[in-house]
Amino acid sequence: MAEITAALVKELREKTGVGMMDCKKALEANSGDLEASVDWLRAKGLSKAAKKADRAAAEGIVAIAMAVNEGAVVELNSETDFVARNADFQKAAGSFAKLALKTPDHQALLEAPHEGQKVSDAVTGLIATIGENITLRRSAKLSVNDGVVAAYVHSKVDGADHLGRIAVLVALESKGDKAQLESLGKKLAMHIASANPLALSEADVPADRVEREKTVLLEQIKEDPKAQGKPQQVLDKMLEGRLRKFFEESVLLKQAFVLNPDQTVEATVKETEKAVGAPVKIASFVRFAVGEGVEKRTGDFAAEVAAMTKSS
Repeated sequence: MAEITAALVKELREKTGVGMMDCKKALEANSGDLEASVDWLRAKGLSKAAKKADRAAAEGIVAIAMAVNEGAVVELNSETDFVARNADFQKAAGSFAKLALKTPDHQALLEAPHEGQKVSDAVTGLIATIGENITLRRSAKLSVNDGVVAAYVHSKVDGADHLGRIAVLVALESKGDKAQLESLGKKLAMHIASANPLALSEADVPADRVEREKTVLLEQIKEDPKAQGKPQQVLDKMLEGRLRKFFEESVLLKQAFVLNPDQTVEATVKETEKAVGAPVKIASFVRFAVGEGVEKRTGDFAAEVAAMTKSS
């Protein structure tokens, strides 16, 4: 059995928001396996962690750059929000986003030329100048042949529409009216920023993620008093219903549209085709939120957890 360390208990608590003692019990019940412990807590009804992105723990900024039928987004991380407000830091993020439009992937972006040096060296230069650890963590680019790539930035930096805390790009394929497509794309990007879908369609949800969800749901059904003594076909129906709800909450096309919750995103797109004058397909989307999934160390809390584990 893996050692249940203070750091492991702390990480599980930050992922789930569950109390320290319950996190410790979960880890002990799952031999220190972090992800299995998350599922164990969810099955016990103690955590809603899988319905949310990992807690945003790093600071920094996201930046977008747009061109005809394409868009790019980057995340530039810093240790503190103070640095994220630095003018040089913000300028660099915007420059890196423009370069991301011209590079095929993130590694190519890091190696791309920027003011006489590689982007990776430019990031190192920022560290030396600003005096804080800085990372160009990730980037993405979307493009279409016919249609539009629309964008939305949430919690914008004052005076800079391309910089903020959350950035979304959504690619729409259509031969229809560009103005109507842009309007639809902006609304969909706003929805994605708010609803944070796991995937575009049910088919796009990784098979292992679906199996993991089934395992959790089956455990929940076992502990549901309403399921006690029911025949297997009833239990299968309960699982089917709960899995359907998972897809409705997690898949973009099945989600209730935030601007009109009475219809799904899929129905909204279909309805908008009349105004666009042609079929519309959501080809892809990307959503970056500052620091999601990155752990921020907090010394006092770590000491508290250490004291708890030592006393057990």
